[in-house]
Amino acid sequence: MASERLLDHFRHPRNVGELSPPAITVEAVNPACGDILRLSADFAADRVIAVAYKARGCPASIAAGSALTEMMLGKAIPELRLLRNEAIEAAVDGLEPASKHAAQLCIDGLNQLLTKRG
Repeated sequence: MASERLLDHFRHPRNVGELSPPAITVEAVNPACGDILRLSADFAADRVIAVAYKARGCPASIAAGSALTEMMLGKAIPELRLLRNEAIEAAVDGLEPASKHAAQLCIDGLNQLLTKRG
């Protein structure tokens, strides 16, 4: 059973959309299930000042993407590098075993974004 927090992020996702350049945008894909996360972030110095996402996939991936954007906003790059699957799962009050891929998709997207940022 999905948590109330997960359902809230799914029904009322935060930071939906895509930012225009000079924001950095990446796309992460889970080849096993086909879920896609498109993640955009704008930085001032080394801190996230704006973030947006689009997700196509299961409710868990949509909710996890929403939670990820809330976690990213205002964070410095060193803080972002510390985020792991468990933090995403905790932000939605847990994921069922069959949905844990949603947290990994978020971390994959975040890592791509940080790599592209340099």
